[in-house]
Amino acid sequence: MTTPTAIRTSLLALAYFAFISLGLPDGLIGVGWPSISAEFGVPTEAVGLLLFAGTAGYLTSSVAAGFTIARLGVGWLLAGSTALASLALAGYAISPGLGLMVPCALLAGLGGGAIDSGLNAYAAGAFGPKHMNWLHAFFGLGVALGPLIMTTVIGAGLSWRWGYATVASAQATLALAFVLTARSWADRHPVIDPLLPLDPIVAVRKRDTLALPAVWLGVLAFAIYVAIEVAAGLWAFLLLTEGRGVSATVAGICVSGYWASLFVGRVVQGVVAERLGSAKVLVGSLIGIAAGSVLVAIPGPAWLAVIGLALIGFAAAPVFPLLTLTTVDRVGAAHTDRAIGIQIAGAGLGGAVIPAAIGVLLSRTSVAALGPALVVLSLLLLGLYLVSTRNAGTAAQGQPG
Repeated sequence: MTTPTAIRTSLLALAYFAFISLGLPDGLIGVGWPSISAEFGVPTEAVGLLLFAGTAGYLTSSVAAGFTIARLGVGWLLAGSTALASLALAGYAISPGLGLMVPCALLAGLGGGAIDSGLNAYAAGAFGPKHMNWLHAFFGLGVALGPLIMTTVIGAGLSWRWGYATVASAQATLALAFVLTARSWADRHPVIDPLLPLDPIVAVRKRDTLALPAVWLGVLAFAIYVAIEVAAGLWAFLLLTEGRGVSATVAGICVSGYWASLFVGRVVQGVVAERLGSAKVLVGSLIGIAAGSVLVAIPGPAWLAVIGLALIGFAAAPVFPLLTLTTVDRVGAAHTDRAIGIQIAGAGLGGAVIPAAIGVLLSRTSVAALGPALVVLSLLLLGLYLVSTRNAGTAAQGQPG
């Protein structure tokens, strides 16, 4: 009876490392992009091509992962997807220009989406809800480590390529670990696909779900939230170096601090939400994001912007999981599964389109426009949430009895 427990513990530890590695590439691009764009001679907003390609791959593999798991099993899916991500990052490291980086971003998205879906599918049936929350916190830790890796590489006088080569090596090691444990991942309880409706929801027509205003308010809220999180981390380095006169090394550490605050906030506020309730924590968090954005927008010393970024990260931490958790309150149980699927898709698109648009804005005006853009987005997010909760009872009335 001891063997299953030991295997379960080892897989749990491996899952944590996998979520850290899943976040590492996201943290690299913000610090590395100024060097990349300068070497390739492309404008600042060209990063949008990488974001679009990565998002397309991520959404595609997330949807396809359920079918792949049924054929290959979770272990082999994770092994193959991690190997694909490692190959993509190695492609980044050797790319002679942006033309090769874009398809590599697509491959990285394909690998990342499958890893994310596979790990979540397994964890839902094998690890329980507590570890599900902590796994996502460790994703934030990985994103926080990314800027430190790239800052260390650039600070040592090396090319940005070594940052991606380092993470590619870590992904390759992780892929080998998944290969060695592939059979062990098959030993789990069956998990119901969260994208598939349960019996009571089967009678609800798709068009009924799509007709709910709360569903589309939720899609917009998720898109804007992820846009704030990504844009703050992506363009903070540029703001601090070009706009506030901070050295590249210090700015890289500050960007890492932003992602670290997201990790700490996710751990701390997860406990707070259990005591105060999701609604109160969400409102407080959304107000905190707006306050942090104001600090970033105020022209002043660099430390003011750094505090603002840290506040945004800490306040934003519980928003994504709590918005997902409270979807049922806004749309009703009969529509929840479909609504969550649409919201996640909106989050992916928002995280690619809006930060890229902000990049265009910064290149057309100045890096100082980042703060006002975050203020507008944070106020819009708060307004959407308040409107959606005020109309929350409307959707529940349409449930089948």
